[in-house]
Amino acid sequence: QVQLVGSGGGLVQAGGSLRLSCAASGRTSSRYAMGWFRQAPVKEREFVASIGWSGGNTRYSDSVKGRFTISRDSAKNTVYLQMNSLKPEDTAVYYCAADSNGLRLSPATKEYEYWGQGTQVTVSS
Repeated sequence: QVQLVGSGGGLVQAGGSLRLSCAASGRTSSRYAMGWFRQAPVKEREFVASIGWSGGNTRYSDSVKGRFTISRDSAKNTVYLQMNSLKPEDTAVYYCAADSNGLRLSPATKEYEYWGQGTQVTVSS
């Protein structure tokens, strides 16, 4: 079992920045690939970014590439999503997720076995 606790959401003006954190616990959680997804009202959950277990490989959706950065601190078992140049369309509940295939970097929700509780990000115009 892996437990994920996301935090760091809030209200920010367009052009601002936020950093989300996802603390993982569980015996083998450090070997998991980690992903961030988001879901806006009346929309499906969509992929934002993922990172391999070593932190050496990352993947981003086109909509956030160049603005968001995913990273992980293995010593703290925590994954981060640094979000810069935020836009109103980034407004959503953000979820972190864990995939037992540490190399996969999948954009598909079905590949992730564990999910955090979600943290709200609101970007005002």
